[in-house]
Amino acid sequence: MVDERLYRSLKITALVMALGWVAWTFYDGFVRERSAEVITLEAAHKAFADGLYEKARSGYREILDAPGAGRTMRLDARRGLARTLMELGEHEAALRQFDRAIDAAPEFGAAYANRGILYDRMGRYERAMADYRKALELDPSLDEGPGFLTRFMRNQAEQSPTIGDRADYLAAQLAKPPGQRLLRVPEKDAEQQSYRKDEYVETGE
Repeated sequence: MVDERLYRSLKITALVMALGWVAWTFYDGFVRERSAEVITLEAAHKAFADGLYEKARSGYREILDAPGAGRTMRLDARRGLARTLMELGEHEAALRQFDRAIDAAPEFGAAYANRGILYDRMGRYERAMADYRKALELDPSLDEGPGFLTRFMRNQAEQSPTIGDRADYLAAQLAKPPGQRLLRVPEKDAEQQSYRKDEYVETGE
């Protein structure tokens, strides 16, 4: 049975969170001024999160073609487009976009993590392992995997294997003779999610 004080505390916490959400929604929708490009980029990110990949692709391409989009916004859109093309199964096109994004910002770890996932899906395991290692070298926090809130939004009860786990697994399998390797486990591979650590921040760039 739930303690009465704990129950009241939980109710107050839930109420505060709900009011905070309402306040932020009002501010975000009616007070905060945003450019058309920012609105388009945010809509593309939301479409991607909702699995509406064609809509996301359209939004990201619109940003890349927009004269008013700065370098940071274009780079974020390119990374988003690369992830979207990967989910659409257009692997070669996705690879070209990942390569361009990495060339433009070679110290951004999440881009290597996502390109590693793409290489993994393409069966290019040694390149995948190298990208996973590079991603963790640049940003060790990538090996923490998605937090509770992200997993909740994805309806993902348990923590999925991290890129560090996958890199270690690939290294162990590639060390075996070819006939003994097990490089794909479909039910596990399906749990691997791309990384979204590249939201555009309105810096004016």
